[in-house]
Amino acid sequence: MEGLPPEALTQVASYFQALSEPTRLQILNMLRGGERNVGELAQACGYTSANISRHLSLLMQHGLVERESRGTAVYYRMADESVYALCDLVCGSIARRLERGAQERKAFARARPTARSQRS
Repeated sequence: MEGLPPEALTQVASYFQALSEPTRLQILNMLRGGERNVGELAQACGYTSANISRHLSLLMQHGLVERESRGTAVYYRMADESVYALCDLVCGSIARRLERGAQERKAFARARPTARSQRS
């Protein structure tokens, strides 16, 4: 991001904003297995088709998914699979942070005196 003008940073922020909604991440994760239509995505996510369509529209605006009409159905697929590498990187970072936190809590619990040793 170094050296990017403010307009470009605005676009980057908008891209990340598109990824900031759990339902959209769920949709992208489902599309990892291949293309799906709105009805399939809605049923798998447990949301209405209208809700899923709104999310897909936003994902299309950011170039993350593509659509293809086939008769009366519209199918969606990933347009930019690099988003998976980005999400995997973020998920790995979060997992490491949670693991460090769990280790710190264990160390604190071991260091904390027990009720029995406090009475002695």
